[in-house]
Amino acid sequence: MHSPIETVLVDTAACRLSAGGQCHRIAIGKGGVRLAGEKCEGDGATPLGRWRIEGLLLRPDRFPAPETRLPWRWLRPWDGWCDDPADPAYNQPVSHPYRASAERLWRDDHAYDLILILSHNRHPVVAGAGSAVFWHVAQLDWRATEGCIAMDASELWSLLPKLASTTTLDIG
Repeated sequence: MHSPIETVLVDTAACRLSAGGQCHRIAIGKGGVRLAGEKCEGDGATPLGRWRIEGLLLRPDRFPAPETRLPWRWLRPWDGWCDDPADPAYNQPVSHPYRASAERLWRDDHAYDLILILSHNRHPVVAGAGSAVFWHVAQLDWRATEGCIAMDASELWSLLPKLASTTTLDIG
């Protein structure tokens, strides 16, 4: 493996992501962008800032085991992500069925076939400051996300060997 990419640049105005000398089309949040300190749960905005890649989740029925430096695991049909600010597990992975509101990560639309977990609102978690901000697969029609960064599945897959937990996503 080559040296990992240190910084991935995201130009939200142009809907472009630059990594390893290549430029990629992306989709961003339907609510546009917001400064991280102004992001709220459910606003649909992509948070501006520098975020580390904390880990990778993959659908085993859609991708092979990856070549990557990132910590990773297979997604399971019961995997979820809590989006209820009143719940102690807010912005954390959970298992379904779950007692509070939680997004299902095992989806039919392919968006979460490959998920890179970003460090936005993770350490510490602030209730209501936004949850489940991921870098994932774009929809075929390139529709806006709920606040995540999304790109073509094959292009995202090709970046995995070049990413590490030290890589930061600089969203501007």
